[in-house]
Amino acid sequence: MSTSTEPTAVGASASPGLRANVLGLFDSIVMAVAGSAPAYTIAGSTAALVAAVAFAGPAALLYCGIPMLGIAWAFSYLNRLETNAGASYAWVGRILHPGLGFMAGWSLVISATIFMVAGSLPAGSVTIDLFSSKEANNTGLVTLVGAVWFLVMVVLVIAGVRVTARAQWVMSGIEVAILVVFAILAIVHSASHSVATFSWSWLGFSHFNGEAGFAAGGLVAAFYYWGWDVASNLNEEMKDSRRSAGLGGIIGVVIVFALYEIFTIATNMAMPAKTIQNNAGDVLAVLGQEVWHGTGGKLLVIAVMLSTIATLETTLIQVTRSLFAMSRERTLPAFFGKILPGRQTPWIATIAVAVVSLGLFIGSNYVGSVGTILTDAIDAIGIQICVYYGLAGLTVVVAFRKVLFASVKNFLLIGVWPFVGAVFMFWILGWSIDTNTSDAVVIWVGVGGLAIGFIPMVAYWLLGSAYFKQRPTLGSVDPQVLTAQAAGD
Repeated sequence: MSTSTEPTAVGASASPGLRANVLGLFDSIVMAVAGSAPAYTIAGSTAALVAAVAFAGPAALLYCGIPMLGIAWAFSYLNRLETNAGASYAWVGRILHPGLGFMAGWSLVISATIFMVAGSLPAGSVTIDLFSSKEANNTGLVTLVGAVWFLVMVVLVIAGVRVTARAQWVMSGIEVAILVVFAILAIVHSASHSVATFSWSWLGFSHFNGEAGFAAGGLVAAFYYWGWDVASNLNEEMKDSRRSAGLGGIIGVVIVFALYEIFTIATNMAMPAKTIQNNAGDVLAVLGQEVWHGTGGKLLVIAVMLSTIATLETTLIQVTRSLFAMSRERTLPAFFGKILPGRQTPWIATIAVAVVSLGLFIGSNYVGSVGTILTDAIDAIGIQICVYYGLAGLTVVVAFRKVLFASVKNFLLIGVWPFVGAVFMFWILGWSIDTNTSDAVVIWVGVGGLAIGFIPMVAYWLLGSAYFKQRPTLGSVDPQVLTAQAAGD
């Protein structure tokens, strides 16, 4: 892909098929928040975080949130260079190496597919829990309801990005409103009914139990934040795409960080560790009962249900846009790029992902308990997302290397912060692989899922895909163009 001196998306691909100029900055923010799924994440991941670091949960979220924001800055600046639905797949491939770019794209595809298996499970259980708490553990019923919700999201995604965005306004709007109300109630409640007294040490390093504890907390925290980058996968469909996609991701990370910290601190204060572990997939509802008995639990169950359904939708968007971009450049089968006339969505990619995910979802529900499935999925996905987040952090430094020292802003936001984010992600990646060598599920799903990607990569490399023949281009853009993009002009 050739570079350009135009200030609009250097080296941008043509946009065959996807509907352009549909979404705005507000949509980008909503999608980023929905992608991180705050209510679902708090409900389903708190037990894993507490098991990893106990009272250090707030610290893990803080010290992962700082480098994660650096990665969000990386995505923001890379969006200014190239508008591409493949996001990290395209940027890493253009700037570092095509093989690394393919693996960045593949890591997103495989992590998103695994998540849709883990996400459909609580979608079914929390929906049933609204009507009958006893039936919420009925595996067959949970599987059926979760599958129905998943299929509804498939239909919405195929219906078009405008329909998808409007659905997100409703679901995520209600979810965040409920969470904000309960954040306030939790703070008030914890002041007089706490199991543990708040301590500033929860935001320090003393509760991590060494390097291993810090890394374990970082791996879970990375999963907490994951998903905000869906805004970048929608960049070809946004107005002012160079600015909106990246800014939406940054604002989304800040919003979910605030929600995560408040609820994690409130959980530390209101619930003993044993209670958290005994309610691994339903922590938020139990906290709601503590804060506002009866009504509170039900409202937070609704928030979790909406959050889970919403993030299934954003994850579908992310994986299908990635498949679309990869098929467009013939690094995956061309049929993934087929666009539905009138709706301008990659419908075959959506259906293919739905079939695979539903098959894995139905099978996984007969493998282990809800808590076991969620914990293993979090660890496996954590390994995969560290790959493409880390590569994106390095890529922006290389792409803008000629202008890093042009200003303090460039040095911090394009250089130091994303680089620290990349180092953090790769460190977590290496530690998690080394530590989980005895956990067959995590290794086979996390590392094995990545390894499978070498099969299509080698195949399409040998078939002569032009993507693998390209020489790095964006990293060689004229400094004047880089300066303009860094300034947001």
